[in-house]
Amino acid sequence: MTETPPSSAQPVLYPDPGGPLIDWQRVSDLRAEIGAEDFDEVVALFLTEVQATLDRLPGCATDRHALSEQLHFLKGSTLNLGFSRLSTLCEAGELAISAGLGAPLDPEMLCSCYARSRQEFLDQLPRLRAA
Repeated sequence: MTETPPSSAQPVLYPDPGGPLIDWQRVSDLRAEIGAEDFDEVVALFLTEVQATLDRLPGCATDRHALSEQLHFLKGSTLNLGFSRLSTLCEAGELAISAGLGAPLDPEMLCSCYARSRQEFLDQLPRLRAA
């Protein structure tokens, strides 16, 4: 009996990859690389761009190329700022598209992961700034 790939209409439900939401070492390294003032600007831009990209995902559901591009952008930007679990989810979605597995993941899972990651990041950011 052969398995049929998931329908392109239904998202593949990947389990949460687990692990930390935020790679705090990466966040500290980035802050040290670019300086505190520029870091705050990067964070503000990052939060705005990631939310805007997540808001666009449902509109890309039928265009695999556009969806792959959006996930690729999210993967890179989230990895750069230490949002490691979200980056892993984006990578899984991007790989699923390239493998032809239909809809790569549920956008709500990405949004939920981003919301939790963002909250943890903003809650812990004052401690990073004080260090």
